[in-house]
Amino acid sequence: MEPKVDFIIAGAQKAGTTALFDYLGDHPQIGLSDVKEVHFFDDEARDWATPNYLDYHARFDLSDRTKVWGEATPIYLYWKDSLERICTYRPDIKLIVLLRDPVARAFSHWKMEYARGVETAPFDWCVRRGRTRLFDSAPWGWHREFSYVERGFYGEQVERLFGLFPREQVLILQAEALDAEPSATLSKVCDFLGVAPFPQIRPRRVHEARDLPYPSRLTPEDAAHLRAIYARDSARLHALTGLSFG
Repeated sequence: MEPKVDFIIAGAQKAGTTALFDYLGDHPQIGLSDVKEVHFFDDEARDWATPNYLDYHARFDLSDRTKVWGEATPIYLYWKDSLERICTYRPDIKLIVLLRDPVARAFSHWKMEYARGVETAPFDWCVRRGRTRLFDSAPWGWHREFSYVERGFYGEQVERLFGLFPREQVLILQAEALDAEPSATLSKVCDFLGVAPFPQIRPRRVHEARDLPYPSRLTPEDAAHLRAIYARDSARLHALTGLSFG
């Protein structure tokens, strides 16, 4: 049987996935894809009725079975059908999910898109009237750049995840814990992947927001607006995982 990828860091965007990928690259028993975000299972140009995984596997040295192999594409948790495609690929794969306070995540996402020049509208408009832009996208209702609010519905996404994979195949972590206590968080990852603990780690930060004159800040009004939007979903997440934010 052809070797397959062993684990995927599936989300969420702006929740520490780059830092985790960077840390795991230092572990001698963990092998990673040649780029951080492979974007295979969210590729709508592929024939998902009869998927071909050859170019996906070319991103890894899967012949080296002294390592467990993985990648990190944080859109998978959010993107339509990605989790289902992963399940078809390998039902026993291990999935790591990093979650961050959805309000802080949304603002960080907006800052990234503004810095890239993709977004030109202020944050308050984006998380209110700007949400209708998702209905002009394909697939309908999903958007790679403007999904500031939608990617934060973790309860809905985790519920879908648990409907596809046994819970013992899923490790859910908090971005805030990885930032504050990287050693403890990485120990959980090592236990989950079945590899030895890290001998030593150097705390690091990666992909911090660029220092720009952003036209918006996260106001108390914006935060309250988002907390209200997320209230029901946050209760769902807490019931599923015990995690809560805000």
